[in-house]
Amino acid sequence: MATKECPSCAMEIDKKEQACPICGYEFPPQKSSLIWVALLMLILFSYPLIRLVLSLF
Repeated sequence: MATKECPSCAMEIDKKEQACPICGYEFPPQKSSLIWVALLMLILFSYPLIRLVLSLF
């Protein structure tokens, strides 16, 4: 079971929970577009590095 820590009370709760059952802290929704942008940036910035490493061999 994947867990996450509540920033308010530091309790470990199920990652799928939207609110902490202990203190009631509501987790902000994760935007899927942010994840896609981060993944795209990682690919774009790592591509030149991979080409550089491969050209050394």
